[in-house]
Amino acid sequence: MQTITKSRFGQVLVWIIWLLVFLASLSRAALAQPGPPEALALVVACPPRPGPLFPWTPRFRWRKWALRRYQACKQRLRQARQAYRRAVWTARLARLALLGMIPFATVVDWLTRSQLRRQLGALPVLYPVLQILDVRAIVNRHCPQGRAKVDLGAVVLVLILNRLLAPRPLYRVAAWLAQTALPIWLGIPAARFNDDRLGRTLETLAPHLRAIWLDVVHQALVHFDIDLRVIFYDLTAFILHGEYKGSDLVQFGFAHNTPMNKRKFKSGLISTSDGGLPLDYSPWPGSTADTATVQENLERLTQLLAQHSYPTTGIVLVGDRATVNAELALAYEQKRKETGLCYLAGLEARQKEHRALLGAYPESYFRRHPLAQAGYYGIPAPIRFEHGGQQVTHRGLIVLSRPMQRARRRTRAAQLHTLLQELAAVDSQIGQPRHRTVAQVQRRAHTCVHRSSVGSLVEVWAFEEAGRIRLRWRVDRDKLRAVMRYDGRYLLVTNHPTLTPSQMLELYRGKDACEKCFTICKQDLRVSPVYLHRDERIQAMLLLQMLALLTYKVLERQARQHGLAWTTRRIIAALEGLTVIETHCWDGSVLVRLAELNPEQAQLLPVLGQIIAKMRWPHPQPALGAAPGARVWYGLPPSQAPPRAWPPQLAPAA
Repeated sequence: MQTITKSRFGQVLVWIIWLLVFLASLSRAALAQPGPPEALALVVACPPRPGPLFPWTPRFRWRKWALRRYQACKQRLRQARQAYRRAVWTARLARLALLGMIPFATVVDWLTRSQLRRQLGALPVLYPVLQILDVRAIVNRHCPQGRAKVDLGAVVLVLILNRLLAPRPLYRVAAWLAQTALPIWLGIPAARFNDDRLGRTLETLAPHLRAIWLDVVHQALVHFDIDLRVIFYDLTAFILHGEYKGSDLVQFGFAHNTPMNKRKFKSGLISTSDGGLPLDYSPWPGSTADTATVQENLERLTQLLAQHSYPTTGIVLVGDRATVNAELALAYEQKRKETGLCYLAGLEARQKEHRALLGAYPESYFRRHPLAQAGYYGIPAPIRFEHGGQQVTHRGLIVLSRPMQRARRRTRAAQLHTLLQELAAVDSQIGQPRHRTVAQVQRRAHTCVHRSSVGSLVEVWAFEEAGRIRLRWRVDRDKLRAVMRYDGRYLLVTNHPTLTPSQMLELYRGKDACEKCFTICKQDLRVSPVYLHRDERIQAMLLLQMLALLTYKVLERQARQHGLAWTTRRIIAALEGLTVIETHCWDGSVLVRLAELNPEQAQLLPVLGQIIAKMRWPHPQPALGAAPGARVWYGLPPSQAPPRAWPPQLAPAA
């Protein structure tokens, strides 16, 4: 038997204790009353008492608890020491930075994990304009996408802003977007705007183009007091690249200032004289003649004005020489009887009577009829049209423009000088190869004459004299005087009963608003050349171009009305260097701040902020001229004029 104690005294003491316990138990059993069987005589029953069964056993394992407490205290001590070291180093670095031994740039660099510079540009100005026009909500309303990650309205906003700020092909839009602050505002990563999504967006928009455009124009009419009493109409062509087999839109055709060997499509544009805002547009095949679009344009314009309860009585539609002929003059007259809509256009003198009317008066007679603008003279004359057995006579004006006359004569003089130099070069080459016979010299000289636009004014002949070939030429002065008689003269025609000659000239000269819109589309927005290869995508892209043009002209108009005589292109150029800097620190915090402004930007941004703030408040339409059905003419006295003030170009005649 192994015992706990090793000494003999201890062993004896243990055995004595066990013996005493045994004797005590026997004596207690003898004195007790008769009870349980003898088998249970040695079992001692103790009454229950509170406390643990073995009091000398600890309630928990204190050694493990002490170890854990020790480790926790050690960890806290280690953290405290590290914090102390960091504080000491921070204090030392701060002391060194204050003493100038470590620049603050080095300290910022230590604290910065990365830094990004995002292009801001004119986004703070153009984005609110698109919000005012409600473009995103309108597109999403007409083209719901369900569970799509990117709504179509956001894609349309990105494409419009890209056209305005930095036009790119579809496959490069995402790269441009990643460099701007626009993804932060939209809450959409730039990687989702890939060219595949953009192309599908154009196809999705195709069935809803007209509805989207009308809703956006409605927003413009609600928010801005736009004068619709003078409207311009013009047509332009956009060049495309590719074969476009089976396309109903892309065709060969004639268009001014465009090559004949390029496929193209045309677009008609209706714009207002008040700010040159695009009011409506329509795509046409490239082979369509300008005169073939006028009647449908009249119907579209009438429907648009009727949808907005705008009275058509007294509205003047101004067009160029390609928008009127005998057939269209009768259509204009019928439309005036039905709706009160009038027209004013230049007339190309193709008929003999119109051509004779241009040269009927000598130049001295024009000096007796000066117009309001210096250098312009006008003689009123009736102009008769006849088509299909019907006749109509409209008011005409024979205009003599001194600036145009001088420019035309300078151009002719330069062309004559060039032609005479070419003939002199042919004369100097006589005797050389291909210039050794009279027929060869005559043929070469006629080639030069036929190639020149003033060749009809020059007579050329070749002959042989004394064994030598001679070439002679002269300018036909009679023909030259006859041609010069028409320099600077053109015809204006209208069915408006009260417009004065000066008002007719001023309104017609204002038609450059459409030309300026086309210039903006082709140069600033870079709509041409077009590389899309489906008619649906081409028409959808044309809608985006028109929305961008509307945004462009709205901002420019509102800026001019508030005294800022800046074009939108100049505003975009002035704000092009505007950037924001994102600083990402090591603790995960991000600091976004605006880069330093130059003096021009510092002065321009507060002004633009005030303009945008005023644009957000809707303005009621100006009672839309007058009550529907009322006949309003520009020649009425001021007492009978509509409550809206007359624009300068339509001031009633004295």
